[in-house]
Amino acid sequence: MTIETAIADRHIAAAWHDELVPRLREYITIPALSPAFDPDWVGNGHLDRAVDLIESWIRSRPVAAMSVRRQELANRTPLLVVDIDAFGPDAPVGGGTTILYGHLDKQPEMEGWRDGLAPWTPVMEGTKLYGRGGADDGYAAFASLAAIEAVQAGGGSHGRLVVLIEASEESGSPDLPAHIEALAGNLGRVDLVVCLDSGCANYDTLWLTTSLRGLVDGTLDVRIVTEGLHSGGAGGVVPSTFRIIRTLLDRVERAGDGRVLLASASVEIPGHRVSEAEATAALLGGGAFEAAPFVAGAGPMVDGGAEALLAKTWRPSLSYIGIDGMPATGAAGNVLRPRTALKLSLRIPPTAEPAAVLQELRTTLEANPPYGAEVSFTNSEAAPGWNAPALAPWLHTALDTASKQQFGQGMRLYGEGGTIPFMGMLGELFPEAQFVITGVLGPGSNAHGPNEFLDVAYAEKLTCCLARVLDASTGVAR
Repeated sequence: MTIETAIADRHIAAAWHDELVPRLREYITIPALSPAFDPDWVGNGHLDRAVDLIESWIRSRPVAAMSVRRQELANRTPLLVVDIDAFGPDAPVGGGTTILYGHLDKQPEMEGWRDGLAPWTPVMEGTKLYGRGGADDGYAAFASLAAIEAVQAGGGSHGRLVVLIEASEESGSPDLPAHIEALAGNLGRVDLVVCLDSGCANYDTLWLTTSLRGLVDGTLDVRIVTEGLHSGGAGGVVPSTFRIIRTLLDRVERAGDGRVLLASASVEIPGHRVSEAEATAALLGGGAFEAAPFVAGAGPMVDGGAEALLAKTWRPSLSYIGIDGMPATGAAGNVLRPRTALKLSLRIPPTAEPAAVLQELRTTLEANPPYGAEVSFTNSEAAPGWNAPALAPWLHTALDTASKQQFGQGMRLYGEGGTIPFMGMLGELFPEAQFVITGVLGPGSNAHGPNEFLDVAYAEKLTCCLARVLDASTGVAR
């Protein structure tokens, strides 16, 4: 390791203060919804505005031997590709590639932002920058470049780096496989993958994500008559589509405790992941499960501690995230409605096979419809989970040392309940690669919900850790 860490850290601190926070404030103002939430994303131009902002900023940075291009494919969102040659006195000759990944598309606004906050209005309170997309995941492109700059400014070394910033992650990354296929001949051997789109269990140390759940979703649509009928005249004879949906869902989820009943969605949790959850729960104590804003008297489905961690990282869970066919309560007449449709979101264990789960889910819902109703499960997607390979000794040492230098304590490991489809894809493409999956989505940061924030102080320390890892990777014999 040749990097002067004091110089690198000062460079990163200045970058966050002078460049990254101002650019992130500008980025937050752009309603760059992912294509799943903005079908006319081309016409609206918000994703292109976000790409333009990040691309122009990257092009302005003083990084040696860097090329930047926007990869465009027909009927796909663009991909920013930043290619940086190996650099420094310890730069490997003929070494592999390190991929640094992030995304710039965003989730919808959501309701419930507190007074003084709004999704497209950046607000700084202490070290917290509020607004949609700052933490998930707009900061990643800026932090990655700041870390690379710091390595070079601090006299360090790095191997060949490829920064990939996509624009469809919040839609399940449907455009990314085509982009990776187009890039396949240029990536070479991938030795290390860095992703800053994950989370942290607290803001006191560096957290490394060891697993991610997969995702299967789709729309369950039930129709029974061709038009609405007076509930007084039809009720009791014509079945309610909502009750039919309830019957169908009982095939998939046990209502009493939320247990998912699909065989393909159940896996044996590896013993070392159970031990990992137990260690994390012991460390965090009562904070092992981030307290949700329950209404008075309500509580979680499971007890705290390791069981809560495993429930949200290694066990399947079903959520109902959208509904069609129902009027608002204030506009509801006494009508037996002809149709009800629910959007289902099923998180599956890291090692479950998403295509198999999707097939079982569709078959289970569509088979033998009650009363001969018209039942379909459509608009479905399946994304893989990911279970990390064992950390190479050099990488474990680099991460642990960086954490001790920045936070005063060693690195910690834990699983995440979300999905980053790209990780599963890269794991299959490059089975020998090492992975550093981490991020800033800690307690209260509320990605996808109201009041999302980025803790800038934590993000700065994370950027410093990344610079050290990039420098350390050059001394490794492959």
